Amino acid sequence: MPSDRILPAIGMRLLSVVIFALMNSAIKLAERHGASVSEILFFRQFGACLLVSGVILAGPGLPSIATKRLPAHVVRAVVGLSAMAFTFNGIVALPLAEATTIGFTVPVFATILGALVLREPTGWHRWAAVATGFAGVLIVAQPGGDHFPLWGAGCALAGAFGTASVSILLRQIGKTESALTTVFWFSALSLVPLSVIYARAAQPHELVTWACLASVGILGGLAQIAMTTSLRLGPVSVVVPMDYSSLLWATLLGWLVFDTLPAKATWFGAPVIVASGLYIVWREHVRRQEETDRAIA
Repeated sequence: MPSDRILPAIGMRLLSVVIFALMNSAIKLAERHGASVSEILFFRQFGACLLVSGVILAGPGLPSIATKRLPAHVVRAVVGLSAMAFTFNGIVALPLAEATTIGFTVPVFATILGALVLREPTGWHRWAAVATGFAGVLIVAQPGGDHFPLWGAGCALAGAFGTASVSILLRQIGKTESALTTVFWFSALSLVPLSVIYARAAQPHELVTWACLASVGILGGLAQIAMTTSLRLGPVSVVVPMDYSSLLWATLLGWLVFDTLPAKATWFGAPVIVASGLYIVWREHVRRQEETDRAIA
């Protein structure tokens, strides 16, 4: 991969991390000002759908979203929307830093699903990283403690599992569909059930709440586009490790906006989870490199 594409790829990934952190803050603020998670989900997808549609119209055009794999997109929408619902409930229930830290278990779950569903070769190195990752979760969550609700930690873990499931689905869909097409169908299809739910959950709000809801949608769409662009410019093994910088932004925004700092356990558990995730990404890179070398030979 040329170096002149690597740096923009890293830059776009770091940008997406910052925007996602701002979106998570907007989610917590919207909930604190009276919005329900159902309303937040609707505006998240509505805003993303508008932005992605605008990008498609300004670029490749509507014919580019034509698909022959609608059932696969429906499954992706169901799994993705469920993951998003759990993730948002975790963000609402937990401090930003703790919700972000537990979200770092996505590579751990992806490794398990890759081995069980896709029958990917998984040696003891990655299984050891999986065990280490879950040990880090136990350190952060402290079962039996009361520093934050375990229900919130459970939602965050379920969201991470759902996100990992989506990554498995995208490996299959991505063989025939472009990233913009996949993002468009996810946003559009998820609006069908969300519109029904929103019609029942809609309620009057103050201006600040509407501003937070609008921010969730706009920031979510921008972050999705930046993340998709980063994957188009650079390999996964290079851009994904940038996601761990989100803990810095979550800690900073948690302190500035919500006057909270991570618990002591989080400072010990977060490096363990991050280390396991980075090791899994590195082992995946090594495995693919070995497969490439064997194919060339």
